[in-house]
Amino acid sequence: MTMIIIKVNKMKKEYDFSKGERGRFYKDNLVLNLPVYLDSDNLRFVEKIARDKKSDLSTIVNQLIKENIKIAQVLK
Repeated sequence: MTMIIIKVNKMKKEYDFSKGERGRFYKDNLVLNLPVYLDSDNLRFVEKIARDKKSDLSTIVNQLIKENIKIAQVLK
């Protein structure tokens, strides 16, 4: 049996940000695509639709969400 030892550096009590630059990494038009994790049943359902329509998962999920939004707006 092989044992792997990982060294974890503890955080310092205090950090010096006096030379930090506010907004240095800010990007005005940045678009983040966050991952969405589906339950296995939902994933299988969407994968089947995508295969049948020869489409990708993102397109199918977006179409399903758009349709649900329309339904929810009608029910308001």
